[in-house]
Amino acid sequence: MAEQKPPIYLYTDGASSGNPGPGGYGIVMRCGSYEKEFSGGFILTTNNRMELLAVITGLEQIKWDKATVYVTSDSKYVVDAINKGWLQSWVVKGFKKKANKDLWMRLLPLLKKHDVQFFWIKGHNEHPENERCDRLAVNAGQGAFERGEALPHDEGYEAEQAAANADILM
Repeated sequence: MAEQKPPIYLYTDGASSGNPGPGGYGIVMRCGSYEKEFSGGFILTTNNRMELLAVITGLEQIKWDKATVYVTSDSKYVVDAINKGWLQSWVVKGFKKKANKDLWMRLLPLLKKHDVQFFWIKGHNEHPENERCDRLAVNAGQGAFERGEALPHDEGYEAEQAAANADILM
């Protein structure tokens, strides 16, 4: 019989200064007695992309299949897309003009790989893990930008903007 693994608690947040602007994501992961933090930032991105990328990055860190994962996020965009079935509707409709298609497509196989449940919490409401994730996200994006650190480009965002601009010119 396979060993029963403990559930993973994944707390996530995304931030963008300017929206679009410098942005980042923050993650706190707990599994049993283990805890890890992750964060990353980009020179130009949006809050919704960072909220979504936080969930993706957290799920990508899991080292086994069929993990039970409880995702807690203050992003209605992400949580409602899953819990209200919007994501499946977007898939059926081919993501016609839907923002962040690249990230949603990256999330889909992760949702199939694990047993993931999403929970929404109000942001900036003194939830300890959410506040911690927010600090990580802001520090990785706007904070890094203000410190003069070189941030990578969000290639998915830039490609989406280029395609939108091309549509306008046609």
